[in-house]
Amino acid sequence: MPLLDFIIEPLQYSFMFKALIVSTVVGITCAILSCFLILKGWSLLGDAISHAVLPGVVLAYMLGIPFGLGAFTFAMIAVILIGFIKSNSKIKEDAVMGIVFTTLFALGLMLISKIVSSVDLTHVLFGEVLGISTESAWYTVSILALVSAIVLIFQRVFMIFAFDPAHAQSVGLPITFIHYAFLVLLAITITGSIQTVGIILVIAMLITPGSTAFLLTKRFPVMLQIAVAISVLSSIVGTYASYYFDVATGGTIVFTQGIIFLLVFSYQKAFSPN
Repeated sequence: MPLLDFIIEPLQYSFMFKALIVSTVVGITCAILSCFLILKGWSLLGDAISHAVLPGVVLAYMLGIPFGLGAFTFAMIAVILIGFIKSNSKIKEDAVMGIVFTTLFALGLMLISKIVSSVDLTHVLFGEVLGISTESAWYTVSILALVSAIVLIFQRVFMIFAFDPAHAQSVGLPITFIHYAFLVLLAITITGSIQTVGIILVIAMLITPGSTAFLLTKRFPVMLQIAVAISVLSSIVGTYASYYFDVATGGTIVFTQGIIFLLVFSYQKAFSPN
């Protein structure tokens, strides 16, 4: 097949074009946030929020309201619970995150077992980007583009917060506000990504690009660029591969990111002077 036909053929279908655009925007936003999560040591936080939104999605299904609204509500409940327990106990933050997200995720599974079919569970956990409606696609693209813009505009503030919160506080930055503002942006990103890659796979999209970029550079601006490039490449390759091999789009995108990480890691081990 000629290369031009290979590129154009999937785009003749509107669902493939939407999937490519939405997946790319989701990948860019997750990549930007992943760099901050890796530097801050908050990889588990993305995991925690992603799992904690499940009961919100199920309750939204029951009430007939948008999934994103229910997911965002429980994402914020998880954030507040984690912050409250950590501030009022001697338990370490990673343990608190584990307790909160497993409890809320278990609640979601309990609700699903009573109310929602296994097909719906699959869509919630693993996404259904090929079946996304035009309205949902516009919503996802718009809200995640806004999140990306906010993070990039206030990049220096978030970077200082991630690198050295003590210095940020000493120069008068509102640390608590920045902390929760970042968590809100993370929650919005996760809830906006559910229909594309699902609750489970969004965790990888929030960890893998930043981790891969961190292997290649220690300069944060360059790290951001590499992470975004990896996510865009993975979204394009994954979407096309899912079309030609007839496999799940979200899973293929995340698998591509994982393969890129392994290739970079292998390169580092083979050619690193250390």
